[in-house]
Amino acid sequence: MDKGTAHRFDRLFVAVVTPFEENSFDVDEDRLRRLLRYYLQPRYAEAGIAIVINPEAGEVFYLTREEKIRNVRIAVEECRGRVPLFAGAIDLRTDDTVRVAVDAKKEGVDGIFVIPPLGAIDITTSWNAEKYPEVWIDQVKAIDAAVDLPLIAHPVASPSMAFGVGFPREATLRMCREVPNMVGWKMTYNWDGYRTVGRALRNLDRHVAILGAPAVYFHEALASDLFDGTVTGSFNYALESMIDHIVAWRDGDVKKATAIWSDGLAELHEYIYSDYSRLHVRYKVATWLRGLIAHPLMRPPMPRPLRAEVQAIRDLLVKAGLPVIEPEAVLSFTATLKA
Repeated sequence: MDKGTAHRFDRLFVAVVTPFEENSFDVDEDRLRRLLRYYLQPRYAEAGIAIVINPEAGEVFYLTREEKIRNVRIAVEECRGRVPLFAGAIDLRTDDTVRVAVDAKKEGVDGIFVIPPLGAIDITTSWNAEKYPEVWIDQVKAIDAAVDLPLIAHPVASPSMAFGVGFPREATLRMCREVPNMVGWKMTYNWDGYRTVGRALRNLDRHVAILGAPAVYFHEALASDLFDGTVTGSFNYALESMIDHIVAWRDGDVKKATAIWSDGLAELHEYIYSDYSRLHVRYKVATWLRGLIAHPLMRPPMPRPLRAEVQAIRDLLVKAGLPVIEPEAVLSFTATLKA
């Protein structure tokens, strides 16, 4: 694989939230199109924006097969081949997960965003990914055999001191060696794990893109050789400032990048990522506060936000210089929430 091809997916992938209609949990297809067009504006596309439709941030676990297909179809229509498009593939059984991936391929995606299995505690909360990496590797191989498309990993596992919620180092290397179609690795780790796994990926005999995930680490990652792009839901709420920050680093303007980071962006990310059990709830609240979706609620069993979360995120968005919806709309919604 030549260098140009190997680095084709070193992009700034947005993990797109799924908008729902006002007072409903039906997918709002018009707003999804508008959201995609927002990300695909020329300035962002030129900076390297790409799309992951149906990621964890997009509530893929709670979408029907038909909804997943429809979301993918809309994304294909909106992207029109201008930027890479990957689709999340997950269902309860491996056979069903493979079908989701095949559905996405038929719709015309460029690649599949692979997510670890869900279900029994043996393969979720109690899973020892270091000892039994085949739990996920076998599923990825089944997807790969069925679609033969580039793959990007969403490598989450049971929490550990070394890696946070990320897939362990040796398991990561095994996956990349045994699945040649793996082109990108989402860095779901704590900072120690990010550095450890990032350096291991750099030492592979082929290129696998190091794709930043927790935006709270982007400043440090950009200062190192451990940032080829992203797969992150944080673009949903802070696209403008984040692109400016990344472009400043790329241009070698450390002073400008640091000023952007220190002028509210770091604090915003620090709050969003301060509690992983609230991460996707906060993503969606922040996206709503930016005026990009009709309401911030996720499908049950995902919890409702707390009033304090909504207010904190609003204040931090304003501090970061990002425009938000009118105060009356915020007050009307927060009146329905627990403190």
